[in-house]
Order: sequence, then C-alpha cells, then structure tokens
Amino acid sequence: MKRFAQLYAELDATTSTNDKLAALQSYFGDVAASHPHDAAWALYFLAGGKPRQVVKTGLLKLWAQEAADIPEWLFEESYQAVGDLAETIAHIIPQSEQTQHDAGLSEWVMRLQSLKAQSEEAQGIQVKAWWREMDALSRFLLIKLIGGGFRVGVSKLLVTRALAAHAQLDAKIVAQRLMGYTDGKHLSGDAITLKFIALCAEDTPGNGSNHSNSGQPYPFFLAHGLPPTAAQDAASLLTELGDVRDWQTEWKYDGIRAQIVKRAGAVHVWSRGEELMNGRFPEIESIATQLPDGTVLDGEILVIKDGAPQPFNLLQQRIGRKTLTKKVLQDAPVGFMAYDLLEVQGQDIRSQAQHLRRSQLEAILAKQQAWLLSPIVEANDWQQLIEQRSHSRERGVEGLMLKKKDAAYGQGRTKADGLWWKWKIDPLTVDAVLIYAQAGHGRRASVYTDYTFAVWSRAPRDADEAQAVIDAIEKRLPAQPEALQLVAFAKAYSGLTDEEFKQIDAIIRKTTLEKFGPVRSVKPSIVFELGFEGINRSPRHKSGIAVRFPRMLRIRMDKPLHEANTLHDLQLLLNS
Repeated sequence: MKRFAQLYAELDATTSTNDKLAALQSYFGDVAASHPHDAAWALYFLAGGKPRQVVKTGLLKLWAQEAADIPEWLFEESYQAVGDLAETIAHIIPQSEQTQHDAGLSEWVMRLQSLKAQSEEAQGIQVKAWWREMDALSRFLLIKLIGGGFRVGVSKLLVTRALAAHAQLDAKIVAQRLMGYTDGKHLSGDAITLKFIALCAEDTPGNGSNHSNSGQPYPFFLAHGLPPTAAQDAASLLTELGDVRDWQTEWKYDGIRAQIVKRAGAVHVWSRGEELMNGRFPEIESIATQLPDGTVLDGEILVIKDGAPQPFNLLQQRIGRKTLTKKVLQDAPVGFMAYDLLEVQGQDIRSQAQHLRRSQLEAILAKQQAWLLSPIVEANDWQQLIEQRSHSRERGVEGLMLKKKDAAYGQGRTKADGLWWKWKIDPLTVDAVLIYAQAGHGRRASVYTDYTFAVWSRAPRDADEAQAVIDAIEKRLPAQPEALQLVAFAKAYSGLTDEEFKQIDAIIRKTTLEKFGPVRSVKPSIVFELGFEGINRSPRHKSGIAVRFPRMLRIRMDKPLHEANTLHDLQLLLNS
C-alpha cells in the first residue's frame, strides 16, 4: 500500500504531464515484475475502475469520532473546513508508534472484500485498528477504497502511455487490450493478475487484442468541439474546414455511446465507459444475433418511438434497472443507431477511410432491416448545413457531427488518425436566482461553489412585489401556497472562474440566512444566466422540471431580481 500511496502523492503533487508519466513508469518498473498482483489492481484503479463501497459513510464518521475521541460537532466542523471525508479522517486519527507489516495493494483489496461480510461491530473494530497502524497518506487511500470514492488526477491515455513504455509495446496495442479491463463483474485477484500479465505480454502473432472468440471492444474515437471561430457563419466554416463536401455530416444523438461486438456466435454490448451492458437492452442483443460473426459496430443506444429519438430522460428509466418489466420495455423501447463499422469478418478496418467504412456499414445493415442507420445530412454548402442544424431540437438531436471523409478511426480524443468535430447547438438559457450554496471539494473545499437556483412561480408585478417575497424569506416567514414564490429547479457548480467563485463566496457568507449541515440558505440577491442542454418534465422535482447538464454562463449583476425567469418560461422551453 505504501508504494501505491507514494505514487498517488506524486500524481497529486503535479500538473505536469511529463512528471505524471515519469511517476507512473517508475511505479510499473518497481512493481510489475515482482508484484504483478499489486500492479494489476493499481492499473484497475488508475484506469478508472471503481472500488465497491464496503462501509456506509455514516459508520466511517462514527468510527472516526470514536477513534479520535472527539464530539460529533467538532468532527463536522473539521469536515466542513477540509471538504473531503477521507482527508478529514486521515488527519484526526492519532497514529500509533507500532506499525503493521506493509501489506501490498492486492492484499488490502482482499481484506476489504472479506470485511464486507463481517458485522458492523466487527467492521468497526477492524477498521479502527487499521487506521491506528497506518501513516496518514495510506490511511487516506484506505478510506477512499472502503467508501468507494477513490479517484486520481491522471487520464487513462497517460496511464496507457506509461504502461506501453514499461512493456515496450505500441500504445495503440495497449489501449486496445485495456478495453474492458475495468469491468469489475466477477473480478477476483487471480483473474485481474492474469489480465495484467496478458496486457503486458509481447505482441506476437496470435496474441492480439481481439481473438476471434473474444468479446473485447475497441478504444472509442472521440470528437473535438468545433472551435467557436468556425461555428459563427458559412464564411468562417469554409476558411476553417474547407469544402463541405470533404466532410461526412450526421446528426449528433443524445444517448449512450456503445459498441456492439459479435464474435463466435456471442453478442457483447459495451458502453464508452467500458461497462459490459449485456442484459440491460435485450432488444439490441436480439437483433445483434443476426449480424455476421466478426462484426463490430459503433453507435448510440436511444429510446425510439414512432421512428424518432426520444429525450435522454426516457433512456434513464432503463439505466441501472435490474428487472425489466413489460411496462418498462413498452414505455422506453430502445434501438441502436449505428454510425461506424470497426471490424468486418474478424478484420480490424479502423485504418480505412471514413467513407469506405461507411459504405461497408451500409452494405451490412441493408441485409438487417431491424437496424437503424445514422442518416447522412446532405448539403451543397455550409450555409445549407447551418440551416439544417437550426432544426436540431425539433429532431430531438444535439446538433451535427462532422467527420472527415478520409479520416481513420482513431482512439480517444486525438487528431493523429483523423478528425471528428461535434457541432452542438447553443444551450437553452434562463436567468435564475441563487438561493442555496454548498462548499466544493478538493482545492475548492473552503469556497462555496455548488449552487441551487430558482425561478419565480409567476412573473412579479413589479420590483416591490419581488422585494416583499425576499423580505419574507429573510424573516423566515412560511410561503403561502398561492402567493408569489421562488421555486428551486436546478443545481450547478461549473462555469465560473476562480475569481468569480471567490466574489460570490464573499456574498454568500454575508447573506447567509440558515445552515443545514454543509448547505447554506442565502438571501436572494444575485441573478445568474444558466445554460443547459435539454429540459424535461419531472414529477420528482417540486418545479416539475428537470434540466440536463446545467452550468453557469455568467453572473448577471446588471439584472434586477424581479426580471429573473419564471416557471412559465421553463414550460415554454419544454413545449418548444
């Protein structure tokens, strides 16, 4: 654990890509040969694998208070000051002079797996004993693993590069072999060690990533956001991108990016997050059995009704469900919108040009009537494309995808193999009032950065009526059901600069009305312009509205509170 903790500290202490790469290479060089089981689990966590929560957060807090012999109020004050539970516990626990033999990361994972089967009392005794015998950094990592919240500031691409350098392999080969590595279903210590050894093995014939009987997907190719300078008008697009006929243009769908792998008679459905989703979308698996063996499709899982894609919130009804009832299948029927072909008859065709892969995709799906093929958006010039993009919301899509016709299918967000641009429509916007705030995490743990916003239940008659509502809120008077109110509808924590967050933080501290644990209610005094990708009805929210990906676009110090938007304005956006 200490060597892994050392790696974590090195990665956390720098923003330099070269320094992070050097730290990763050093770790694999020290550990991979002598302790491959430790390196295997380290790679699992570094590549995005999520530890399963072993103990509830409330129990960790209770045990920390007992181990440190401090009252609950002092622990909570410490937690609010630090902003991270694991870091708080790591520092308040007194360390014993006696240290335990330094077990490796793999052994700790096994210990945590066995801990889950114990009673809460036995868990508490064991965890507190571990804490006392560890240094602060190892204790911090252990708590993250126990609570299922381990994260590290390093990209999977960088981890891939480091491992490729260690194994003396092409990074593309390592990236392909790494696909599916973090799928933790039925994962044991022996299984992950064997995966790691195979991943680092010499690249010889017959030792490729995709054996004929393997369900392993390919690394996903990701698009870049179209530069704002190019997206302004037809002339700018022509200057930046050249002739529109050099690009394959498709609609950008809002679903779950996925690959369908059909090999050796078996179908595998993989998400972009490298999660095997078999069993969740039986409709897709059923039609995929008709594909020829050795076929891999790239595309989007969508809820389809009357031949048209539906909002993402309908698809959410299917995500994470263990039981798919007949009603769920009827209310949210899914389909697969295919837009690329990566493998044909067991042959990797990613290096072929985009237009050649498209022709083969059309030929395969022409024989499979149940499949949806992403339509090509035809245009003679950029102005025609701008006009078609303006109707994106009517079609239930997020904008356009521009794919260079001679581009290969790359891996990750790179421009080395080709180019894909996502040309999203401008976000929906409203002006909303800040009513609650909560401190952030990490380096923003001492600054209020997570905000709750509200709109008016109806338009105020004038500034005086709005001020009367604010005065009532300040005096903690209960709102009358039929009276003018501020109704919460969205939370956002991104979009502002550090300086802007500091400015708002100072206002929040001066205008706090009440504290509810980590949350502060504030006197309504600031209007923000919020942007979001979509809007849907939601019976779970008091407003009856849910917005998708809300973020703060700007602070509206120039706008009086009574001019903020209303629930009716949100309804108009919803209806449109």
